[in-house]
Amino acid sequence: MNTVFGRRTRTLAAAAAAAGLLLAAGCASNDDGGEKTTAGGVELVQAGKLTTCTHLPYPPFQSEIDGKVQGFDVSLIDLVAKDLGVEQDIVDTPFENFKTGAFLNSGQCDLAAAGMTITEERKKNVDFSDPYFNATQAVLVDKKSGITSLDDVKSKGKKLGSQAQTTGEEYAQSKGFDSVSFESSDAVLNGLRTGQVDAVIIDYPVVQGWLKDKANADAFEVVDNLDTGEQYGFTVKKGNTELREAINKALKEAKADGTYKKLYEQWIGPYDEAAASPAASASAS
Repeated sequence: MNTVFGRRTRTLAAAAAAAGLLLAAGCASNDDGGEKTTAGGVELVQAGKLTTCTHLPYPPFQSEIDGKVQGFDVSLIDLVAKDLGVEQDIVDTPFENFKTGAFLNSGQCDLAAAGMTITEERKKNVDFSDPYFNATQAVLVDKKSGITSLDDVKSKGKKLGSQAQTTGEEYAQSKGFDSVSFESSDAVLNGLRTGQVDAVIIDYPVVQGWLKDKANADAFEVVDNLDTGEQYGFTVKKGNTELREAINKALKEAKADGTYKKLYEQWIGPYDEAAASPAASASAS
């Protein structure tokens, strides 16, 4: 994909942030004689903004709705921005860059939020927040396909689709599939809808979002839900302890006061405590 960095930027206001914006943001000296913008003790790449790299669309975690980027991840990071007294600014970027932390290292984003699974390989390049969501992989098929499981896809010689550079694709490859690779979750669903593939494997919450649409629910069904032990985390540049701790603090408070549950039900569906309460032990140092 030839996506150019910054091709689409949306500013999302954290509701209670505006009043404290100027009070919270300040400046500190840089080693090279310049200045770093800070808020709540956290260095930021833009004054008054918490800049988030994401990859659109990936509902229900982030997608453009009525001209505004919204979703579960967006709402959680809005809580971090609110604590810092700034606004969240979202930048749409290629997903493959999240593995390397390129946009974090270049100072173009403060953090990445993209429904991203915590892996040891990715930890080599970025620091993860505490996990905020347990994810499983779902296999979705056309109801008329006669496919009953992921194994059935293979035994019947059917085509499997997945999103490029994701753990769903990696899982399919580990099971011996040469899956058809799509650049976005929307393209994955379209591939199934148009018959380019016979089944798709992708994160279950994404499928839940699709099936909220009656037309999708009438046409497709989940035939496998695979517990791959995946947990989602937000990422920051290696060594950015202050921002990582600010994210962890906001997550902990949201779970304690019921905000997390409310957002989960708003964006994902009926509250699943098992999915919503991963152990807070996967952040990288």
